[in-house]
Amino acid sequence: MDSQRAKEIVASPTMINVTCDGEPVYIQHVDDKKETARIYPLGQPENEKEVALSQLNEQ
Repeated sequence: MDSQRAKEIVASPTMINVTCDGEPVYIQHVDDKKETARIYPLGQPENEKEVALSQLNEQ
């Protein structure tokens, strides 16, 4: 996923389905410089992690 689309998803008022390695996730923040996103699996905010934008897929 590109950085611009990830930021659009973060700013969207509606839930947009995104997966990371096949698992549904919520994107919290996008870092343009590092090309990463801070995400967590849906319903599991305690499992937050940083991943490469390339690992994210819009469904």
